[in-house]
Amino acid sequence: MEIFDYILVGGGLQNGLIALALLDARPDVRIAMIERGDKLGGNHTWCFHDDDVPPTARAFVDPLIRYRWPGYSVAFPNLSRSVERPYYGATSDELHQAVATRLEAAPGCQLFLGRTATEVKGQLVTLDDGKSLPGQVVIDSRGPDKNVAHTGYQKFVGLEVELESPHHLDQPWLMDATVPQTDGFRFFYVLPLSPTRLLLEDTYFADGVELDMPALRAGIEAYANSRGYRFKTVIREEHGVLPLPWDGGVEAPSASPLIAGYRGGWFHPATGYSFPVAVRLAEFVANTPVAQLFGPRLQALAAEQRKQVRYCHKLNRMLFRWFYPDQRWNVFERFYKLPEPLIRRFYALTMTTTDRARLLVGRPPRGLSIRAGLARRSLNA
Repeated sequence: MEIFDYILVGGGLQNGLIALALLDARPDVRIAMIERGDKLGGNHTWCFHDDDVPPTARAFVDPLIRYRWPGYSVAFPNLSRSVERPYYGATSDELHQAVATRLEAAPGCQLFLGRTATEVKGQLVTLDDGKSLPGQVVIDSRGPDKNVAHTGYQKFVGLEVELESPHHLDQPWLMDATVPQTDGFRFFYVLPLSPTRLLLEDTYFADGVELDMPALRAGIEAYANSRGYRFKTVIREEHGVLPLPWDGGVEAPSASPLIAGYRGGWFHPATGYSFPVAVRLAEFVANTPVAQLFGPRLQALAAEQRKQVRYCHKLNRMLFRWFYPDQRWNVFERFYKLPEPLIRRFYALTMTTTDRARLLVGRPPRGLSIRAGLARRSLNA
């Protein structure tokens, strides 16, 4: 029976990056990747800041990039600001193409699409047809735990649309929060994909997971119309619900399997994004001999991630428990008044001790309410 070096359970962003990093570092590596869908990556657009990806990782990240912008803008009721730092967009189509092509061309690798792992145990994965796959290291990245306690949520619905006329945007609106603040902190995320194409996402930092799809679709078109954009065609739709927890750990076991991605705590708890942390873990796996993966270096990497995560948990607890939902925008408006280097390190999840202090010292954001906190003590307590 063939023994793989790595068995990657789940074909999303985290394991896709791990596969690409491994194949770049070790062309003779033996990888099995298992994905229950018919393509890798699902139906997603992932964006990241220039500082989220170190130069050493650009070789395996760059093939995923479809869009490049010189910076981005944000808008709040009392603040409008542009950040002049490159911003990038990758899509699930690029992820599938890059990873599937590399795996299928590598003699020691196999890609299992449309297959489900029914059991993941130690160094063995069992598929839904009873086939067993042994491997030296199993990495399980099958997405968020749907039963997360002590959490708020980032939820969104996005429409990629072709417009009747050019939109004249040269960079994204990362947050346009000059909209009615319903169901939590609400903002529009607007990505210019071509002179006449936009991705518009109606996004909420909310207490619940519910998405009223017809109402949200109508709201997106109403927002677009208010900005002078008229839909010609809706190309595709995407939606998601990501946990923003204020509790939980970071997985760093002493033996296989490694639980990675959202379920293992390898993501940014305060934004819901995973790209910078996923790149970091992929580089670590690729640069560590397979026999040494579950050792001191993994523990050190996890310790740094825990330090960052614990601080983000404090931020989430404050946001969801000490602000009424329609006042949460004040936190983000205050954040975007901070120095740009601190903002970049926050998104990259590489905050220093000084950064963490700077985020909390001084006058608290408007809208912070002791009454709200006391009223919500029983919520996710």
